[in-house]
Amino acid sequence: MDKLQSVLSGEEARKDNRTVLQTVNEASTLGWGTRLKGFVACFVVGGVCAVLGVCLLFLPRIGIILFIVFYTLGNLCTLGSTMFLMGPMKQVKRMCDKTRALATTLMITCLVLTLCAVFWWKNFGLALLFVILQVLSFAWYSLSYIPFVRDAIIKLVAVCV
Repeated sequence: MDKLQSVLSGEEARKDNRTVLQTVNEASTLGWGTRLKGFVACFVVGGVCAVLGVCLLFLPRIGIILFIVFYTLGNLCTLGSTMFLMGPMKQVKRMCDKTRALATTLMITCLVLTLCAVFWWKNFGLALLFVILQVLSFAWYSLSYIPFVRDAIIKLVAVCV
C-alpha cells in the first residue's frame, strides 16, 4: 500500500533522483533516543578501552603494544561516538570546517602514526611520543567545539611565555 501511495503522489520519481549520500543519510536516520544510546555506548566503550590500555601498560613485553592499541582504539570510539549525536555527514563536515581542519588533520595523523610506529616501524619510543601528541591533538580538537576557548588558551600561553 505504501508503495502504491508513493507512486501516486510522485514521491517515487523523486526517490530515483537521489544521490548516494542522500540515500545513505536517509537509511541512517535514527531517533533521538537511539542516537543518545549509541553515543553513550560508544563513548563508554572508548573510555573503557583507554583505561584498559593504561592498565595493560605494566604487563611485561607486550604491555606497551596493548596500551597503544587500546588507547588509540578508545580515541577512535570516542570520536565515533559524536557521530551518533549529529550524524556522520554533519560530523565529517564539522571536522573539515576551517576552524577545525588543522586540529582534525593533526589528530587523525597522530592516530595513524601511532599505529604505524607500533606495528610497522616497531619503534616504541616514537609510538609513545605519538600517543602524547594524540592526547594533545585530541584535546585541541575537542576544545574547538567550545567558542573562544582556544583563543583564550593561545593568549594565556603567550602571556606565560
